[in-house]
Amino acid sequence: MTHIFVLFSRVILVVLFAFYTYDCFAVLRTGLTEAQREPFYRHQLLYNYLFLLFANLILFVHSYDLQVVFLLGLEMVFFFAVHFIYRVIYPTASRSLSNNMCMLLSISSVILTRLSVDTAMRQLLFADISLLVTAAIPFLIRKVSFFNKLTYVYAVVGLLGLLIVAAVGKTVNGARLNLSFGPLTIQLSEFIKILFVFFVACMLYQSTGRRQILITSAVAAAHVLILVASKDLGSAGIFLLTYLVMLYVATKQPLYLLGGFVFGIISVSAANVLFSHVHNRFVAWRDPMGPIDGAGYQIAQSLFAIGTGGWFGSGLYQGMPEKIPVVTSDFIFSAISEELGAVFGLCLSFLCIGCFLMFFNIALQIRDPFYKLLALGLGTEYGTQVFLALGGVIRFIPSTGVTLPLVSYGGSSLLATMALFSIVQGLYVLREKTYKEA
Repeated sequence: MTHIFVLFSRVILVVLFAFYTYDCFAVLRTGLTEAQREPFYRHQLLYNYLFLLFANLILFVHSYDLQVVFLLGLEMVFFFAVHFIYRVIYPTASRSLSNNMCMLLSISSVILTRLSVDTAMRQLLFADISLLVTAAIPFLIRKVSFFNKLTYVYAVVGLLGLLIVAAVGKTVNGARLNLSFGPLTIQLSEFIKILFVFFVACMLYQSTGRRQILITSAVAAAHVLILVASKDLGSAGIFLLTYLVMLYVATKQPLYLLGGFVFGIISVSAANVLFSHVHNRFVAWRDPMGPIDGAGYQIAQSLFAIGTGGWFGSGLYQGMPEKIPVVTSDFIFSAISEELGAVFGLCLSFLCIGCFLMFFNIALQIRDPFYKLLALGLGTEYGTQVFLALGGVIRFIPSTGVTLPLVSYGGSSLLATMALFSIVQGLYVLREKTYKEA
């Protein structure tokens, strides 16, 4: 009977999420007043909570683990706190962004609870800490006026952080990624990528002259080359693409884009030759079934999981996502697609695209050139990370080991992404304040 219930419930979860995704885009239609958008926001909250309640009911019916109920209660408190912050403390904040952030965190909680209740508990603790740390960011963005004057502070801190990781960092899957302090592990590149956007926005806001661009490009190249030397090609790709987009928007010169892409191709080609784990990922990308007992095992298991799930998934606890290496972080999308289905996976992709569009929409409406570049850069970082994460698990591109923002397990990634969302919320609040004063 439990098996039948789980199989039937998978359709309900997909329908709830499909309705939510529809409202995610419907609220972006031009010409709508805030009063006209309000019903969409309420619907989003309803679908989010129904999804969370129904999914946890399935989890409890299968496991009869009271920790699932306890975890659900803590999640409800957390989401209430998020909505309180972005409705009461910051009444002019973007409801779409806060709702989407909560929905992505809900999906993360459900799939992590299915994989490991202990892992889901730790992720919720990371989320609580992240909310406490980032709650004041919109206030600071609105009140502090010297963010555009700390140009070289961002650069020095970022480069020093990357150099420290390259020198003494912990090696994970062939790349130097983390700094360990006892039981605490921090992936500095997650935070440095935000400082990097601040640095580039400061430089290009001050001037787009040739000398300024050369200095900015040199510092950007130094970030990328250190990451390549650390064998962290995923982060290197995010830094490079973000810089190229910001540079093109600031200068309107397509030759800079071309030069950046040539630099990226040379760097990737060199990494493919010099680093064995990078070469193995390219081998697995070209033919995962050939080296299936070695380099191709992870991507092969990912493709098997996605293919097995079909359109509506096998249902929670009816798949075998545990067979995918590093499933809670790098390949969590494969687990979601296997048990919740390809339709659910497509809706998740569209929801991420919706967040990306919101970032760019905010950037287009901001008048201050520094904040405009900042919003654009942060949106590009988010969109690039989503592309690398999803593209790697479906074999569209070689796997880069990049996490899916707000969905994958990981404290550093979660804190950095919630900080990114909070900064954009602060820019949205600032934009609303500017419009009212005008």
